[in-house]
Amino acid sequence: QVQLVESGGGAVQSGGSLRLSCAGSGYTYSTYCMAWFRQAPGKEREGVAAFDRDGGTTYADSVKGRFTLSRDNVKNTLYLQMNGLKPEDTAMYYCAVGSCSLWYQALWPSKYKYWGQGTQVTVSS
Repeated sequence: QVQLVESGGGAVQSGGSLRLSCAGSGYTYSTYCMAWFRQAPGKEREGVAAFDRDGGTTYADSVKGRFTLSRDNVKNTLYLQMNGLKPEDTAMYYCAVGSCSLWYQALWPSKYKYWGQGTQVTVSS
């Protein structure tokens, strides 16, 4: 059974940093895509950053240069380092595991079957 547990969210001021963690179990890193998504109230869920099946990384244009995706395969943990946070980054952040055959599918929510419960990030101006 796949389980994903996020942590690390919180409230920060604009320009601040947070590091999100997602502890996973019940799957093999190398055979799945892994990603962070976010959803703000009244908006659709959007992909933020992802590892594809080949280990390559993909970022949403809105976070490039500010967010960094990483993982620890020994600890089965996915991380998202978020620097230079902006009020528009405010959302619930979810980690997810899924099967994306092609690298450009890595930020598609429809390709992800397993989701964590989410962690809230709030950025004030």
